Amino acid sequence: MIDEFAKNDLHGRLRRDRKALLWKLDGLSEYDARRPLTVTGTNLLGLVKHVANVEARYFGEVFDRPSPESLPRWQDHSDGSDMWATEHETREQIIGFYWRTWEHSDATINELPLDAPGHVPWWSEPCPNTNLFAVMVHVLSDSVRHAGHADILREGLDGRTGLRAEHEQQIDEEARAAYCAKIEQAARATASITA
Repeated sequence: MIDEFAKNDLHGRLRRDRKALLWKLDGLSEYDARRPLTVTGTNLLGLVKHVANVEARYFGEVFDRPSPESLPRWQDHSDGSDMWATEHETREQIIGFYWRTWEHSDATINELPLDAPGHVPWWSEPCPNTNLFAVMVHVLSDSVRHAGHADILREGLDGRTGLRAEHEQQIDEEARAAYCAKIEQAARATASITA
């Protein structure tokens, strides 16, 4: 009974965070969806592409259920190419790949028990032999991490915040500026104390 509860809970959280990540692209121009927003080149559409590739591998190859999509080898991403969209890749192609990956991943999750054995050849630590439960936790934590990156990137672009569309609120610029000023004042006060 606990296995089914745990599986449903993890799967529900993964579904929620998939949607949250895609929502961060809503209303953005092609340029803003793709452009590097950090010194390391992190960008919103690249995060979606990366998370789709990760999920396709973990819920595919690891359980001998390869993705129906053609995936580049892990080694081919050593240049970070899974973290950005080329000029030849459309937003629709990347989002479509992510949706199709969801379907394939969901089928793996639905059809296998939590203790179903898997093998992650690119893991040396922990052991490459694992199970569906460990992979679900791993993929969920990776998805949450990148959804958090997307939160910050989107906030930096236009101030939009929130976990999901239904949580979005109107931005009160005056209240936001006052809040940031209070934080800045506290930071400056501690800087003078420790100097």
